[in-house]
Amino acid sequence: MKFRGGGNCGSCGLRELPANPQPSQIPCVCACKPTAIPNSLCFCLQGLGANGIRLTMESALTARDRVGVQDFVLLENFTSEAAFIENLRKRFKENLIYTYIGSVLVSVNPYKELEIYTKQNMERYRGVSFYEVSPHLYAIADNSYRSLRTERKDQCILISGESGAGKTEATKKILQYYAVTCPASQQVETVKDRLLQSNPVLEAFGNAKTLRNDNSSRFGKYMDVQFDYRGAPVGGHILNYLLEKSRVVHQNHGERNFHIFYQLLEGGEEDLLRRLGLEKNPQQYHYLVKGHCARVSSINDKNEWKIMRRALSVIGFNDSEVEDLLSIVASVLHLGNVQFAADEQGNAQVTTENQIKYLARLLAVDGSVLRDALIHKKIIAKGEELVSPLNLEQAAYARDALAKAVYGRTFSWLVNKVNKSLAYKASEPSEEKFPGWRSTTVLGLLDIYGFEVFQHNSFEQFCINYCNEKLQQLFIELTLKSEQEEYESEGIAWEPVQYFNNKIICDLVEEKFKGIISILDEECLRPGDATDTTFLEKLEETVKNHPHFLTHKLADQKTRKSLGREEFRLSHYAGDVTYSVAGFLDKNNDLLFRNLKETMCNSENPIINQCFDRTELTDKKRPETAATQFKNSLSKLMEILMSKEPSYIRCMKPNDAKQADRFDEVLIRHQVKYLGLMENLRVRRAGFAYRRKYEVFLQRYKSLCPETWPTWDGRPYDGVAVLVKHLGYKPEEYKMGRTKIFIRFPKTLFATEDALEVRKQSLGEALTLAVDFFVKTTKMQATWRGFYRRKKFLTMKHSAITIQSWWRGTLGRRKAAKRKWAVETIRRFIKGFIYRNHPRCPENEYFLDYIRFSFLMNLKRNLPKNVLDKSWPTPPPSLCEASQLLRRLCMQNMVWTYCKRISPEWKQQLEQKVIASEIFKGKKDNYPQSVPRLFINTRLGEWGLQSLTGGRKGGLMNSFLAGNSFLTPHLFGFNTGREEINTKVLQALENEALKYAVPVVKYDRKGYKARARQLLLTQNSAIVVEESKIKQRIDYSNLTGISVSSLSDNLFVLHVHCEDNKQKLRLSTACLPPLVLSLSPVPYSRVVGTKAMILKNGLSFQGDVVLQSDHVIETLTKAAILANKINNVNINQGSIKFTVGQGKEGIIDFISGSELLIAKAKNGHLTVVAPRLNSR
Repeated sequence: MKFRGGGNCGSCGLRELPANPQPSQIPCVCACKPTAIPNSLCFCLQGLGANGIRLTMESALTARDRVGVQDFVLLENFTSEAAFIENLRKRFKENLIYTYIGSVLVSVNPYKELEIYTKQNMERYRGVSFYEVSPHLYAIADNSYRSLRTERKDQCILISGESGAGKTEATKKILQYYAVTCPASQQVETVKDRLLQSNPVLEAFGNAKTLRNDNSSRFGKYMDVQFDYRGAPVGGHILNYLLEKSRVVHQNHGERNFHIFYQLLEGGEEDLLRRLGLEKNPQQYHYLVKGHCARVSSINDKNEWKIMRRALSVIGFNDSEVEDLLSIVASVLHLGNVQFAADEQGNAQVTTENQIKYLARLLAVDGSVLRDALIHKKIIAKGEELVSPLNLEQAAYARDALAKAVYGRTFSWLVNKVNKSLAYKASEPSEEKFPGWRSTTVLGLLDIYGFEVFQHNSFEQFCINYCNEKLQQLFIELTLKSEQEEYESEGIAWEPVQYFNNKIICDLVEEKFKGIISILDEECLRPGDATDTTFLEKLEETVKNHPHFLTHKLADQKTRKSLGREEFRLSHYAGDVTYSVAGFLDKNNDLLFRNLKETMCNSENPIINQCFDRTELTDKKRPETAATQFKNSLSKLMEILMSKEPSYIRCMKPNDAKQADRFDEVLIRHQVKYLGLMENLRVRRAGFAYRRKYEVFLQRYKSLCPETWPTWDGRPYDGVAVLVKHLGYKPEEYKMGRTKIFIRFPKTLFATEDALEVRKQSLGEALTLAVDFFVKTTKMQATWRGFYRRKKFLTMKHSAITIQSWWRGTLGRRKAAKRKWAVETIRRFIKGFIYRNHPRCPENEYFLDYIRFSFLMNLKRNLPKNVLDKSWPTPPPSLCEASQLLRRLCMQNMVWTYCKRISPEWKQQLEQKVIASEIFKGKKDNYPQSVPRLFINTRLGEWGLQSLTGGRKGGLMNSFLAGNSFLTPHLFGFNTGREEINTKVLQALENEALKYAVPVVKYDRKGYKARARQLLLTQNSAIVVEESKIKQRIDYSNLTGISVSSLSDNLFVLHVHCEDNKQKLRLSTACLPPLVLSLSPVPYSRVVGTKAMILKNGLSFQGDVVLQSDHVIETLTKAAILANKINNVNINQGSIKFTVGQGKEGIIDFISGSELLIAKAKNGHLTVVAPRLNSR
């Protein structure tokens, strides 16, 4: 039994007993749990905690003048930034570094050890309601963990703040909390160890000393921890973002390179350093001396080295992998010492051959090849390799680029290696058999760089601040959403909150084509001399009117003094930040010369070989830029966070000097601003400052009202209503929700607390009497309960023995009967198997019936799904004939069912598809592309839509779409915005049924000029139309054949009988002017005299017709069916001859090429170049 000693009762607020009570003091009398005591007092039995003290949030309200409020929403002047900072200062002076804003935790780095992270404190927060204990990191961790367990929803904890604010330490403390408080097993302990030991490894390779923090994370980290159904951690996964690779080759004054270099030199064994060619003095290495800060008093590199080596072993690195990894680290140091000198031509030459030898051995590459790759640049242009020498500046760039690429890719490999060791592995067979039984939930931890504003801000700060803009946007959206959902669930009217929506800034950075990242990528990729200055000019030209963007050129006279000519300023949600464009293009490109990639791809070091994939050499696609990669990674991170229930920890540092007990108000104000804390508080306080469930509120304050004290027997809602009425709450001060009471003003709550303090004093004397009475009553009750329970136990024991004896006999008889039945069944089965080939008899009838039953049940489960499914279970010998009959009946039934569902329109469609297959399958390249597209009656305008939707020309669409509602006319290749058939043409064809219409391109027989036409197919003829004119009518009886090539072009030729001129002249009269039509019939010779007029109307007198259609397969299939010329469609391989005029022939030559091209060749032929889509 546990007891909460010291402080006040978490329910009613009465004073509890001392932290270490005597046995006689264990009962705690308070106002929350009444018993039948004569003086109507009540008792509250609490648990005795590990440290004996558990202060609740409500009990600390009485100390608010000294230590401030534990939740900023209780600040009376919540809009005042000064009041906010003063509350932080009060709590910081009392070593209270944690404060809430609703459910958000604000943490101030104390820069000293506090005794608040012990196992006793972990147990104190374990399984306790969020507001029942004082603010702490563990409260956030436990609340997320309990939500994950009870609601089975993925959770995430977002930890943000600037460098040195304690984000990494907060992540460690949360992982330690889960390692101590979660259920354990041998496998779980292994996962816990690996989760904890991943931190020293990633810190060694990804952290460094900066001006603001001695252990600053130079990369963003998101870690998922997987929990099984018991709530035990069983796996994990880490995502890393934007490692600061530039730190490998350059550090600012007072800063260091990544920890691993110094740990290796300081802690590495002599034998290891000798194998790696290293000395212990960091001053010997060019990459380690630029910051002039090789040693730091607060960092013990030797101890950190030992911790890191142990961590590698725990994670699962073997000796060979450790050796390969350290070889790469050493190679980076040697790369920094590679020096160059210029020859007579000004070309760079390597002067440090000793370093090349070390690099060749450590990276397992050819030394001469590496030397040449460092001083030459290889370019592949039009399939040819061009090698050009580098000057000194270019060679230094190539060396540094290689160092950054090797270290950056090795870090990514290291993260993947850690992920493999943390991957969840099913440990029990039932987990694989029943995956739902062992389903896991995920809790994510995001430790990512905070908003950064330095004296000099470059590409890295731009990306980091862009990330913080996205996180702030997500934070405000989710905070508003959770507030609104709580109000709606409680039936409280939601009042819209005005807040700064920083989407405008996010769009400025990430918008396609017009955002800063898009402009930066465009400048990096464009040919020509692109520089950082041209990038700035392009920015000024594109986003000059944006209210949050400013440059020296766009600023007014006053503002220009604070802006350089190579700088631009963004107005972030946290304030203005000025960025220098110097280095933007180089850092964004992050390019590595091809010959250096080739050298690394040939490495025999297993890690380098995995980091440099050979596919990079053959992939002609340009790799994504650093900014685009970061934007895409950030977008995926936002999706991950949106899919989880978030909790927030906002970390702050009290001063830049890393001193304990020093509170820099200016620095704190700056962090409050860029963390958006006032904005968050304003959103949280937009409605009601305090809300509690009715049960909790009534339990705490019921002693203030005679009607609710000492006990309330009705609904909690009614009890709270009586209580607030007695306390004199005004209607505007509170609202009653469905399960909670909402109090608008902190002063209302504080007045209630003060009244409770007065009430506690008046109950003090009654408390002492109640304790004595309770002790005596408890002893009497214990004696009586002991006697009564012993007597009852003996009676129950005798009854249990009697029942057990009878039940064991019953179970034995049942078991014997079951065994007897099993033996008889097995005997019959074996005897039936022996006589299985005999005629049916009593000995084998059971076996044969079972075999038949098994076959029929198997057949029932495995019947063919459709007519194309030829599978059929193998029958036993006695059922072969029956199996064949059943198979035939099944097939007949499926065929009958399928045929019954086919509509007449769909049958016609299938028939056309079959004819198209017979004509073109395996012969025409673009035939496969036509297979999935339905054939329709027209490809022209409104008439075609009517034909598809059941208008005057048919209803294929309606009949087919009746069972396929997801299809639209556009899936038929139909566009309702196309040209329509002219009404004059429809009037001329009023007696003829129009079967098909399609837009075509007609090529003149003389000159091959392309002209837009329409091809109309009726029952008896094919008609070529130009707008309102009928240009040519071809009777099917005079159509001798159709020619088309085997390539993917869309040309075809209609071969017309050469004596079809009279037919054409009769056609021409349909288009002659009324004056000509009024003449009486004349001989053919006189009609020839009107040739000029006929030609003026666009008619042709003789020759075959050369057409092009985008739907050539559909068009030719329709034409072949209507003309009954299915066997007259000729598919030619090389060329097609056609009649131009009387005695004249034209030729179309077809050639395979990369793209479609139709032109007249010098030899007078029409040349068609078409790509070959399918190899036959």
